[in-house]
Formats: sequence, structure tokens, C-alpha cells
Amino acid sequence: MCRSIKTLRPPALAAEATDEEIRAAALQYVRKVSGFRAPAAHNREVFDRAVEAVAAATAGLLDGLEVRGTAGRTDVPG
Repeated sequence: MCRSIKTLRPPALAAEATDEEIRAAALQYVRKVSGFRAPAAHNREVFDRAVEAVAAATAGLLDGLEVRGTAGRTDVPG
């Protein structure tokens, strides 16, 4: 997995992930999977659609997660 994608849920983040953080993680994922840091012009549309789809799925996941037992934890999984 891409090591530069960080955990976006509490307690790893003090607050809820921002749209920018979610999109940055989605972009890193799509870059890793596609093998392109920046796609050629003829692949730009499909690349951008993938980033938006992954960002939407990530936001839905984070909205639906119920994190239990995190009160008072000091260790944060990475």
C-alpha cells in the first residue's frame, strides 16, 4: 500500500478529515494504482474521474464508520 496515505479517522486525526485531506489520499491511491504521477492528456479525464470516485467512496466510508473504544487512547495506529 502507498505509505504516504495517512489514516483519516479519529484518533489518528484530532478532527474529522477535510475534503482536501480526503482528495489528497484519493489522488495518492489513484497514482499508485495507475502508475502515473501525472497522466497524459488522453488519460486525464479517466484519471480525474477515478480520483473523484475514490474520494467519494472514502468520504462515505469515513461518514459511516463507528469508532469504539478510542477514549483515552494514547497510541495511534498508522
